[in-house]
Amino acid sequence: MKTTTRWLVGAALAGALGGTALVSCTAGDEDRASTSTRLAEPSDLAGTVSQDLLVALAQAKNFHHKAKVYMTDGNLTEATLAVRQILAIQFPQGAPEAEDVRQDARALLAKLLVAQGKVDEAMRTVDEGIAAATRDSFFLANLHTVRGEVFEAQAALADDGTPAGKANAASAKRAAIAAYDRSIAINEALQKRLAAEPK
Repeated sequence: MKTTTRWLVGAALAGALGGTALVSCTAGDEDRASTSTRLAEPSDLAGTVSQDLLVALAQAKNFHHKAKVYMTDGNLTEATLAVRQILAIQFPQGAPEAEDVRQDARALLAKLLVAQGKVDEAMRTVDEGIAAATRDSFFLANLHTVRGEVFEAQAALADDGTPAGKANAASAKRAAIAAYDRSIAINEALQKRLAAEPK
């Protein structure tokens, strides 16, 4: 896929996810980390990617918007259900965008679960996303960041003032730092890879 096409897909993906227009990068890809003042619409991508991918990205965008609306109303239960629907979307076989969308959805889902006190489920959600990753990307780095946030939530719950509680909290905090370090390392590697590519 040419750089321009991949940029458009990245912009559409960012529209689906509500984040910055960043595309994932792998060795040998022509991907670029990009920002945009206007997110691509499905019509912008017509003729450059498959209709199946356009429909899947549009569905992800709609469920993400639904989740955000529910979140503004404080309805975390419905927001969680909307994000879970993103994980059920069928993407074209082998589409790298599928992994990115799912990782981003898992990151948001984990945050919603933490807000509802479901910290163990949040950790499972993040760990499943990390285990399914096939390449380094901005979205994988973000998932490690959220993993660190979940560890912080675990630390807060563990610290009940007892020696055992304080020890468990300290262990969770060390794990949070390790998760943040992993996120930093992934992003640094991506930055170096992008800087080394011909302009």
